[in-house]
Parts: sequence; C-alpha cells; structure tokens
Amino acid sequence: MSPSTPPSGDEPAPICRPAAVSFAVGGTLIVPWPSVGHAYATVAARFGAGRIDPDLLNRRFSEAWARRGREFRYGESDWQTLVARVFDGVSEVGGDNDFFKALYEHFATATPWRVFPDVEPTLTGLRDRGIKLAVVSNWDDRLRPLLTALDLDRHFDTILVSAEEGVQKPDPAIFRETARRLEVSPAKVVHIGDSTREDVAGARAAGMQAVRVDRAREQDGEHDLLRQCRLWLFSSSRLNRATQGSRFSLQAVAPGNASA
Repeated sequence: MSPSTPPSGDEPAPICRPAAVSFAVGGTLIVPWPSVGHAYATVAARFGAGRIDPDLLNRRFSEAWARRGREFRYGESDWQTLVARVFDGVSEVGGDNDFFKALYEHFATATPWRVFPDVEPTLTGLRDRGIKLAVVSNWDDRLRPLLTALDLDRHFDTILVSAEEGVQKPDPAIFRETARRLEVSPAKVVHIGDSTREDVAGARAAGMQAVRVDRAREQDGEHDLLRQCRLWLFSSSRLNRATQGSRFSLQAVAPGNASA
C-alpha cells in the first residue's frame, strides 16, 4: 500500500528505529531484465532453438515457479528440473545439459539483471546513518558472485544464502542467525522483502520487524525505497531532497501486530 494514502482503518504498524536492516534480493534489490523469458530465449537461441517468444517463456516460468513446491532447495538440480518444465513442449533445448549449464552461468552474471534505481542511495543512506546491513536470500552459490558483479556486496556486513546455510526462508532460524552475525537483538532488525510468507512471516517469527515491498505497484517507473526508509528510520534533509516526489509501495509489520 502507499503510505501517503493508507487504507482506511488499516494503518501500518509503527517501526522502531533499528540497529540493522536485512534485505531479500530478487524482487527487492534486483529484477531479471528485461525478463526471465528474454534471458531464456536469448541463451536458447545460441543452442539452435530458433526464436522463442519471451512472453511465452515468462508464462511458462511463472507456472513452473508456482508449482515448484517446498521441496525446491535452490540447488543446481532443482533449477535444471524447473528449466526443463519451462521448455517442455516448447523446445527440445530444455533437455540439453550444455544449454542448462550456459543458462545457469548466465544468471550468475550482471547481464540479465537490473538493480532497482533506489537501491544504491538507500543502502548508502542507511550505512551513512550507522545502520548495519545484511542480505537474507533464498538463493544458490551464484548469489555472491552476482552481488559482486552488480557492485552491491560492498554494502553488506553479512550475506546469508539459503543454499549455504542449509535453511531457507521462512524458517525463522535463518533470520535469527542474521541477527547473531550482526551482533544485534532480532527486535532491533528490520527485514525488507517482497514475499509475505518468506520475508514478513519468517522475520516476524524470529522476533524481527518486517516491511513488505511491492515493486509491481510502483507508479510511472518511480522507485522510492529510500523515501520509505526515511519515514520510519530517520530524518535527514539530504535524504529528503533525494526522494522528493517519488512513490513506493511498502507495508510495515512489527512483531505481534496484524499480519501482512
């Protein structure tokens, strides 16, 4: 929801100024660009698949992703199974091991990703205010090189990747471990992510505060994670100037308040 026009009778829960902020990655800090389907079609064409409609692959990916189930552990074999489902009935390239390896490696590079334009000033602004930063992501071993390629890793005090930790969101254990590594109490951490179940519910279960972002509701290409952080973290004239006039959809949820 937009904090400037909250639903009647449904004000977001107050957020206490934290000592640390943790972030999800996909859909929060970065997004496939132009889309997953474009990346899949581009790599598939290099392996003789011809021209495949990216929109078709986007639809197939969304369907496969929705059906992946909780047994999906973000391992390479999990991704290979998912990619095969995306291409099933579309192109035989989906069963080509060399194609899958190339596609898997492609997503470890900066090429198919876009960093949301508000991310850099947000992270810089938070660090300038002495707030510790972390990543908590359901991802695989490609995340660290990807964050390096996107020049984002330098902002974070710690990075927790589900495939490395052996536990994934929404399990509160990964959030509690984040607080431990940051050397702060969970109650002094705000987690920001795009998933109600994985991010908001998981963080709250660990005793953290939580903010859900909804990138799909941003208007006119405007991004303003930073402005929203200012509203519930701190007041800064420099940050105010950087964020005037932009919009961003967030919902703040503190432990013990109504669910997101």
